[in-house]
Amino acid sequence: MKTDWNGKRVVILGAARQGQAAARWLARHGAHVTLNDRRTALDLEEAQSALSDTGVTWVLGGHPVEILDETDIVCLSGGIPLTNPIVTEANRRSIPLTNDTQIFMENVPCQTVGITGSAGKTTTTTLVGQMAKHAFGKRAYVGGNIGDPLLNYLDEMIPEDVAIQEISSFQLEQMTISPNVAAILNITPNHLDRHSNMEAYTAAKQHILEFQKPEDSAILCREDSGSWNMRENVQGRLISFGTGNIPNNQDGTLISEGELIYRKHGSDTPLLHRDQILLRGEHNVLNVLAAFAIGYATGVPLGAMLKAVKDFRGVAHRLEFVREWKGANWYNDSIATAPERTMAAIRSFSEPIILLLGGRDKDLPWDDLAKLVHERVEQVVLFGEAADKIAAALNKAHGPVQKTVERCKNLDEAVQAAAHLCKPGDVILLSPGGTSFDQFNDFEERGEAFRKWVSGLS
Repeated sequence: MKTDWNGKRVVILGAARQGQAAARWLARHGAHVTLNDRRTALDLEEAQSALSDTGVTWVLGGHPVEILDETDIVCLSGGIPLTNPIVTEANRRSIPLTNDTQIFMENVPCQTVGITGSAGKTTTTTLVGQMAKHAFGKRAYVGGNIGDPLLNYLDEMIPEDVAIQEISSFQLEQMTISPNVAAILNITPNHLDRHSNMEAYTAAKQHILEFQKPEDSAILCREDSGSWNMRENVQGRLISFGTGNIPNNQDGTLISEGELIYRKHGSDTPLLHRDQILLRGEHNVLNVLAAFAIGYATGVPLGAMLKAVKDFRGVAHRLEFVREWKGANWYNDSIATAPERTMAAIRSFSEPIILLLGGRDKDLPWDDLAKLVHERVEQVVLFGEAADKIAAALNKAHGPVQKTVERCKNLDEAVQAAAHLCKPGDVILLSPGGTSFDQFNDFEERGEAFRKWVSGLS
């Protein structure tokens, strides 16, 4: 049900791009908006200038509970956990919570696609977005947790459009509306520093399905137990994806004799050969299979889907090739902020690997990654806050590879260490397994720094 925002008193917690988009849209629709952030006015000078025409009230430098005294609703940016004291106080006072994605979903006039998962959602969302743009041109909108929040474009959308969003577990926590096409790519341990346990994390992801209607579509992965176990929660049509065979009487994508196929009502449509996929790694083959399944559910013509896949070279900071230096290939996988993602990256290469591991830990298990490192990685360079925890996991694990483990204070030192260790034929892989927040603002800043330092090697 739509909220009438005219005259509503709204506190927005967090003034990053999601908070700014919500502030502008809500102010335009008659709300009295207070934008609250623990950063200072100096830190947010650019944001304040951008919103100077909106009449937004700014409260900076902390989250004082007094701002709740005359508040009708609290809007959370993605970075604000439900355990934040001001959110706890809002709950105690029975003040409703929302976020920019929920507001968007309450008001969007067109078909919606939502993609979530522990890994691969940005690559898959970007690829589905390219498919839709080839089919529908400017009538396809892509954003959400990547790029611009789609609230920035909501007022120009019409019923003939399609809106494709990457949606994080943080955004899903408050949502009571599901997209028409909802995809859960996988569910593996992630963000356990934010969610109290795997059950809470899984429950947040499940929200993307819970409010679908019978005419809606759910896309699940047959090869990931976290995703596949959600099939009992599907309200509408189930479409699955995976490399292996598909259950009887089910629609979805699969691979047969190297050919990607879409099966509908028992009839097969060949798509393309897996060798035509330009992305490295089996996990990216799954992302392409997911994108085809989502594209079919969304009504994208086959020609548009094929053109997008054949041209798609991936997304920055996701197994991104940086350069060859000293006969070794350097890859930027800064997006890998969980051990599971690093494991997928390692499995994408057959060459000897020098692995840069570290950053800030998210209270995730490192044991499985440590075992794989002993099986597949020649040399490890540890850096950042998580180095001790990773080193302990590596010391516990055993395997056939006799490796060198270097310890560095930060990523720039790690790049120099890798430069000394590498030899022709090696892959130097930044796939940290931890977040960037011990040294950088986000994984993108970390990846850009890695790119700069590697490009500067001489």
